[in-house]
Amino acid sequence: MGEARELMDRLTEAFTTTRDIKALAECFAEDAVAVTPDMGELRGRDEIVEYFRQMMDAMPDGTFEYLYSHEVGDTAADEGFYRGRNTGPLELPSGELLPATHKEVRIRGADFATAADGKIVNYRLYFDQLEFLDQLGLLPEMPG
Repeated sequence: MGEARELMDRLTEAFTTTRDIKALAECFAEDAVAVTPDMGELRGRDEIVEYFRQMMDAMPDGTFEYLYSHEVGDTAADEGFYRGRNTGPLELPSGELLPATHKEVRIRGADFATAADGKIVNYRLYFDQLEFLDQLGLLPEMPG
């Protein structure tokens, strides 16, 4: 197992199993960059950790079910399902807080982590935002 795979596994464990924000932070370089579908580009460890903290607060029982797990060179890639119940507020890109819906979500996504010198330096996360909002019951009913 290479450095990228080890870091990605530690990140996933800290996010979904141990819910250890300090362990999660230790996975990232101080100047790491992350790209997310909902919050765009995050610069620096503190912004990235805050993103994960907000999701941990919104879905404290979140788990990750692996479908695929790969490593090529300095990059690890995972695809799977994130599942959890929304029992805490969700922060929108505007800063507005949505109250908890108490609904269960199961969203397919993929993430990629590129490592250098024992830390994640670049992280990319992809998931369908409309599917996420629909499962939370936050989309308007479609006529038909």
